[in-house]
Amino acid sequence: MSNYDTNPFAEEEVNPFADGAAKGKASGQSNHSGGAFYSTNPGSVSAAAKLSPLSPEPYDRAATVDIPLDISKDLKAKEKELQAREAELKRREQELKRKEDAIARAGIVIEEKNWPPFFPIIHHDIANEIPIHLQSIQYVAFTTWLGLVVCLLWNIAAVTVAWIKGEGLSIWFLSIIYFISGVPASYVMWYRPLYRATRTDSALKFSWFFLCYAVHILFCVFAAVAPPIVFKGKSLTGILPAFEVLDDNALVGILYFIGFGFFCIESLLSIWVIQQVYTYFRGSGKAAEMRREAAKGAMRAAL
Repeated sequence: MSNYDTNPFAEEEVNPFADGAAKGKASGQSNHSGGAFYSTNPGSVSAAAKLSPLSPEPYDRAATVDIPLDISKDLKAKEKELQAREAELKRREQELKRKEDAIARAGIVIEEKNWPPFFPIIHHDIANEIPIHLQSIQYVAFTTWLGLVVCLLWNIAAVTVAWIKGEGLSIWFLSIIYFISGVPASYVMWYRPLYRATRTDSALKFSWFFLCYAVHILFCVFAAVAPPIVFKGKSLTGILPAFEVLDDNALVGILYFIGFGFFCIESLLSIWVIQQVYTYFRGSGKAAEMRREAAKGAMRAAL
């Protein structure tokens, strides 16, 4: 009956903390070897299978890290150099600001050359510097200055063709002189004074503009007619030399007639500009102011 006392379905109790050999015997398993890395007895593992830990590196507390002194000296030198540059820039900035303030207090306007954009030679900014009610007059005045440049260039072209056709070299030299002297003189004598007059509303600059612009109008009218005073008038493309050269060469005559038309348009636009500027000059009280300034100047001169 003892064979029937044990329960064949009961699980065998095994102590997990017991020795491996005891566990093997308790579980009924054979104690066999499974290779160098397998053994039911931990004490039977060979010494070759065990990994020895790495030996620690020696630590020397007295060891120091060598930092070259030259590097620290270079850094200090560069820092001093940067500080000196920064101080110099601040000094220049303060000096520039002081000069700008002095110029602003004196009423002087710094004119930066910005026209033409591809090769700036003059200062020109009507949209930002001229009052709105005077911008249209200033734009037309600028058109008359550009128109004079076109008239003189066309005059050179027409006179060059006339010279090639046998009219003489002297008229060609005169046409070159008209252009070289006329373009910069017109800008300095009447266009720039008008620009500054409309910008600053100066009565003196307006009066100078009227004087020089009247000379400009007289020249345009003279060039449109071109009387035979200087080299029979052929150095200018006026109406009189146009009829004269038309008999000898039709091409030269046509070029002279076109030049005559250019000078006529320039004269008409210039007359309109001087009328508009004079109307503003009288309406704004600048004429009375100019008379008062003239009277004061006469009194100072007398005293």
